[in-house]
Amino acid sequence: MAMLLELRDVSIAFAGRADRVSLVADRLDIGLRAGRMHCVSGAPGAGKTSVLRVAAGLLRPTAGSVSWNGEELGTLSEDAVSGRRGALLGYVDQQGALIDELSVLENVLLPAVPRRAAAALGPRAHALLGELGVGELAALRPAELTAAERTRVAVARSLLLEPPLLVLDEPTAGVGRADADELIALLLRLRDAGTSILVASREQALIDAADHRSTLG
Repeated sequence: MAMLLELRDVSIAFAGRADRVSLVADRLDIGLRAGRMHCVSGAPGAGKTSVLRVAAGLLRPTAGSVSWNGEELGTLSEDAVSGRRGALLGYVDQQGALIDELSVLENVLLPAVPRRAAAALGPRAHALLGELGVGELAALRPAELTAAERTRVAVARSLLLEPPLLVLDEPTAGVGRADADELIALLLRLRDAGTSILVASREQALIDAADHRSTLG
């Protein structure tokens, strides 16, 4: 069986000041199968977000290859990568990246809009919010939410189309201990139900909970 996600010999470099090159990942290997969780850890600025963006096809690596279900992204056009991304993964940025002008429910339904399936997926959106413990917040705006609630809403949005892979950037950052523990428990439930998870985190409890780990820096 092909890996759901595979980063092979991946390096990521950026041009810095005075023409210096900053290397944030050097020959990194990640292989992720169904129902497993891989945590990328490291100090702030170590390049965790860049690794996640490369894995999600949002950024091309400087060297190496990224494959989804055995298909190398470097052989595909940007449009083809975008189309496959929509079916394969849900991506959760730091801070949740919610749209302030929309309600919580409308934010969750955003992935359905291009497919003209928002009405059909309304019940699933409500159910996901309920399962994530924020069902009563459906009519609120993101500005009225706590950091932990924003993360839960973003996770609900990422799961709307039932992707096999979830990619999350620092999901426990800026939340209290109890909320962090609940979010970790949620990710473990999703993993145990068959969702594959790639997460960037400095949270030791989340690092320890992962099946596989990479450390940057």
